[in-house]
Amino acid sequence: MFSSYLQLGFEHIADLNGYDHILFIVALCAIYQLKEWRKILILVTAFTVGHSITLALAALKVVNVSSEIVEFLIPLTIVLTAVYNVIKKPASKSSLIAYYTVALLFGLIHGLGFSNFFRSLLGRESDITMPLLAFNIGLELGQLIIVAAILGINFVMLNTLKVKQREWNLFISGAAAGIAFIMMLERIFW
Repeated sequence: MFSSYLQLGFEHIADLNGYDHILFIVALCAIYQLKEWRKILILVTAFTVGHSITLALAALKVVNVSSEIVEFLIPLTIVLTAVYNVIKKPASKSSLIAYYTVALLFGLIHGLGFSNFFRSLLGRESDITMPLLAFNIGLELGQLIIVAAILGINFVMLNTLKVKQREWNLFISGAAAGIAFIMMLERIFW
């Protein structure tokens, strides 16, 4: 059973049909280089913690938000992350903490997008600890693979092809924002 939830978590984040999570990770990583891998690790872990909290609350039937609203908010988080990437000032310790906090909060929103399905998977499980732990380990592993791929591409673009960091950030953040904006338009719920 552990391996089933582990696989489910991995597939959830790496599913190309649910590319909104991948796009969010791309936007999160756009401003970082390979040498800043520790910052990214903390960032994606904060996202996973937020995602995990929402899944736990949904599984315990503490929270239930309309899926239409959540499906609109998910691409909004991508747009906001991409805009931040473009307008941000040089990183200070307080701005990093704020960015980690935002990643955690955005993880809460993204977790809501999967919460109804996750709740149905649990069925009548009395203890959600093991399924939730396995799912989130799978989620984190999937994210780390995506982050490694993004950092690999970033490394090639910045060090081999000598693209400037600012231009690369503008390109990646702009692409992520554009795709997410189209998703928002497709998901307007009012």
